[in-house]
Amino acid sequence: MAYKKKYAVMALAGICVASGAAWWYQNKSASSTAPAAAGAAPAGGQRAPAVEVAKVDTITLIDETQSVGSLRSRQSVMLRPEVAGRVKQIFINDGQRVEKGQLLVQLDDQLQAAQLAQAKAELSIALANHKRNQELVAQNFISKRSLDESAAALDVAQAKLDLAAATLQRLKIVAPFNGVVGLKQVSVGDYLKDGADIVNIEDLDAVLVDFRLPERFQSKIQPGQKTQLNIDALPGRPFAAVVQAVDPLIDANGRSVGVRGCIDNRQQQLRPGMFARVKTVFGVRDKALVIPEEAIVPQGGRTFVVKVVPGEQADTLVSQRVAVKVGVRQPGKVEILEGLEAGDSVVTAGHQRLQKDGTAVRVVDMSRPAGPAAAPASSPASAPGAAASAPQPVATPAVAPVAKAAPKPAAVSGPNPCLKG
Repeated sequence: MAYKKKYAVMALAGICVASGAAWWYQNKSASSTAPAAAGAAPAGGQRAPAVEVAKVDTITLIDETQSVGSLRSRQSVMLRPEVAGRVKQIFINDGQRVEKGQLLVQLDDQLQAAQLAQAKAELSIALANHKRNQELVAQNFISKRSLDESAAALDVAQAKLDLAAATLQRLKIVAPFNGVVGLKQVSVGDYLKDGADIVNIEDLDAVLVDFRLPERFQSKIQPGQKTQLNIDALPGRPFAAVVQAVDPLIDANGRSVGVRGCIDNRQQQLRPGMFARVKTVFGVRDKALVIPEEAIVPQGGRTFVVKVVPGEQADTLVSQRVAVKVGVRQPGKVEILEGLEAGDSVVTAGHQRLQKDGTAVRVVDMSRPAGPAAAPASSPASAPGAAASAPQPVATPAVAPVAKAAPKPAAVSGPNPCLKG
């Protein structure tokens, strides 16, 4: 019995010694492997939370927005006759350029011409009667009433002449402005009712672009502002437009405002109906402060960032929550108007570990590989053990045929049609 107790006491003592040794070894290993980097171990011996940071950068920021629009003619009209008639003669070809007042289509005017001649004859008789009555009144051969009646008859004859001339003129279809005619819808001999389509005319010296912007930009866009257009049908050819007008009515369905711009098209490169991508620039700031958008922490209607600043102890970094005012947002970046300065470090990942200000942090760089950095690949000539006598083949670059540059549009002269009053 005593023999068994002896071995039990020895086993218990061995277990105690092994436990103490394990505890001592564990504490020694933890203390020896504690990081010595700045901000790595705060007071209390616990490992500081790891965060990723980014510097507040200074760039040239362009405050702009993009939208889509459609091109339309500055002036466009479908010519239609005001009176019915038969087409007597057509003086234009499809796609022809015409001048203002040029005769395009002539309707049959035989009857109206005869009415005009009749009105002229009646006017001549009324005028002769009125002159004769004036002479007779001067000699007291007739009453003044007869003179008044002849004067009224003269006015009626003049009105009939003007009416006949106006009716005859309406049978002439003329160009209301300078432009290019489209495709004719009629032929010689067609009988047209009043209001029938004849041909369209488009003023292509300047084209308009209509696009819409969100309502938050209605205070930024102003007439005279410059915009840039990219046309899918003409890749690589940007066009400049001048904002002519902003619609005072906000669309209640889309909460957007309509904008109309004008493009100088005297080179005749653009056509109405084209699809356009419009880039509107509101301003350019040369030294704008920007940070990655993942550094923004919205909370309670305000915007914060967590800045990393030096701690009270040497070689330590702590967190500091700062309220900021944001400006323009771009893909991946946010402009900071107030709250930060150039060169400040802000946390981009690990915000959830920082519950209060003054928390010690450990900055890590996740862009670097976790393992040892790979040695740069050396060229065969400089690699150790490379055969010096083995010649390396030299690849001859293929010479691509030189493509002929597209001919530039001919220069145009004269004032910009978009700047005309």
